[in-house]
Parts: sequence; C-alpha cells; structure tokens
Amino acid sequence: MFVQLLAATGVLTVLTMVPGPDMAVVTKRAIASGWQDGLRTVGGIAAGLLVWGALTVAGLAAVLAASSTAYTIVKFAGAAYLAFLGVQALLQSRRKRSAAAGDGASPSPAPAPASGSPWRTGLVSNVFNPKIAVFYTGLLPTLAPSDVAPHLGMTLLVLVHAALTLAWLGGYVLVLAKARPFFERPVVRRAMDRVTGVVLIGFGVKVATSQP
Repeated sequence: MFVQLLAATGVLTVLTMVPGPDMAVVTKRAIASGWQDGLRTVGGIAAGLLVWGALTVAGLAAVLAASSTAYTIVKFAGAAYLAFLGVQALLQSRRKRSAAAGDGASPSPAPAPASGSPWRTGLVSNVFNPKIAVFYTGLLPTLAPSDVAPHLGMTLLVLVHAALTLAWLGGYVLVLAKARPFFERPVVRRAMDRVTGVVLIGFGVKVATSQP
C-alpha cells in the first residue's frame, strides 16, 4: 500500500503543480487583496476538491462525466465564471489607468481590495470545473491502493490531493506576498490585471470548448 500511495502522491503532485485556472484565480486575488485573501481563496479551492471527492465516492461525479448534457451545463457555468473574473480584472486595470491619468503627478491611492468572499471565489471556480469530475472518476481509481476498499482508497487520494493543493498554492501565495511591494506599483498592477484577466478569459474559453 505504501509504495502505491507514494507513486500516486507523485502523480498528484505533478498534476497539482501544472498551472491552471486555480493558479490564475489565486494570483488575481492575492495581488488585489493581499496574502490573507489569497490563502482564503486557496482554502475555497481545496474545499471544492473535497466536494468533487465526496461526489466521486458517492458515484455522482461519474454520472456527470458520462452525461454530455450535465457536463455541458457545468462547463459553461464554469467558463462563464472564469470569463467574469477575467473581465473584472481587465476593467480594474482600465479604472486604475484612468485614475493614474487623472491624478497626474500626485501619488496613487491605495488600491481597493477585490470584492466578494475569497473563499467563495475559490470554491465556485473549482466546483464549476467539470474536468475535475473526469479526472477523479477516470484517473484516481487507477491510482488508488489495491489492498484497501475502493471507497477508502479514493477518499485517501482526494485528501492527499487537497493537502497538496493547499501546500502548493499556499506556498505560491506566500511567494507573491514577499514580492507584493513590486506588484503594488501602479504600472505593474495594471499590467498584472491585464495579464491575469486575459489568462482567466483564456481558461474560460478552454473550459467552454473542452470535451469529457
């Protein structure tokens, strides 16, 4: 069991570290509102994984992965939410540019924090990602230890995945916090808002055009 669990943890670690919508959402929130909100967003993302894990163990995620209608509904909801976050970031960059132009040589005001609950932002962005349902129902069963009950093995791997996500994205937030003085420069903040906005919209399009 230990060897299988170690191998599964290695696979999950690689998959966790691959940049995706979660990292873009965390980047946007951490830069806009600070490391505390960034960590709360990470907590929401991990909670979303636990939701998908519970659905997988209960067999409901397999229904979603097998139903083209259900998959389409969830993927378009997720794509719309990512696009909304991306447009929000782009609009923020335009407002900051207008404010900087209006202020002239006066110092820039402190940026307003992002609106809405960061935990809910992370949760919603993850719950409406149907690829996780496909991943959990398609890959996790092949990684689960063979000498324990299937439901127990799946639950264990979901908990490992959530812990890896907390560690990886949480560490990423703390790295961003160290560099926040750089990101707080008006020119840099506007550029980051544009980049994260475009990236989030791009991920939204990718989710919308994905197939089970």
